[in-house]
Amino acid sequence: MSRLRWPQRFWSASGMESAVESALREQIIAWVRERAEANGGFVHREEMLSYRTGGRRLPIIDYSRGIRNPVEFASTLSIVSSVTGPYDDVESEDGLLHYAYRKGDPFGGDNAKLRHALTTGMPLILFRKEVANFYTPVAPVYVVDDYPEDRTFVIALDEAFRFMGDLKELTVAQRSYAVRLAKQRLHQPAFRTRVLLAYETRCAMCRLAHGSLLDAAHIVPDGEQLGVPTTSNGLALCKIHHAAYDQNMLGVTPDYVVHLDRELLDEVDGPMLRHGLQAMHGQRLTLPRRAADVPSQDLLAWRWERFASR
Repeated sequence: MSRLRWPQRFWSASGMESAVESALREQIIAWVRERAEANGGFVHREEMLSYRTGGRRLPIIDYSRGIRNPVEFASTLSIVSSVTGPYDDVESEDGLLHYAYRKGDPFGGDNAKLRHALTTGMPLILFRKEVANFYTPVAPVYVVDDYPEDRTFVIALDEAFRFMGDLKELTVAQRSYAVRLAKQRLHQPAFRTRVLLAYETRCAMCRLAHGSLLDAAHIVPDGEQLGVPTTSNGLALCKIHHAAYDQNMLGVTPDYVVHLDRELLDEVDGPMLRHGLQAMHGQRLTLPRRAADVPSQDLLAWRWERFASR
């Protein structure tokens, strides 16, 4: 990826300098997404603190605060949301995020650069801090409203919300879209991060360790009542084993043993079938180290019953 050169004075009121900031911002977002996909959906803290461009270091997150406002930028670059549960703790029922004003002057300091992003529509990066030192990036996101009475900014996952009028009066269709978008761009990537980190970025069946080739598979599908996005309802699986699990070509017993569908087990084909699938029959899953991350035996029993009764 080509790197932009830093001008002596990076931004001011001039359109040219704003264009440079915008281009660099897009470059950073592209790099973050590329690194996250290579890792398995997340980026390590040190990767972002050591980011360099144009021969200079430009940290993408702040060392100690939940907001990154490079001095050379007119608008905020990134914000961090620490997560204590399966869902984002600042998410509202309509799928929009409420980000509290930073301490101090509500119209100055960090708040001024967030408000400038609202005015200009500059994209930001939202980082969910799933566990210490590991972040799930969601980008681009946009500052779409400012609620001074609540001392919060409203963050949306789609720029279109900047033009929807009063966000407190969204239509049913608009709310449905926001919630669906939050599930796709916020919840699912965060679930993948938690599960892959729990399994140390390895497939629980074949031990493949390439993050970009791994998924977080739900034991109980997320459309079911029990299908919550927690590590105990997840398995880190490579893409072929995830697909086979979802299509009931293989199942996992409540005591963590893999079983192949009988027809698939008897089928004769090439080395991928023989080594990639049939060799998994009778193998025991490699489990996470932490007891809290181990797959729930009750949820495995729920899924196994549906596999075995086909």
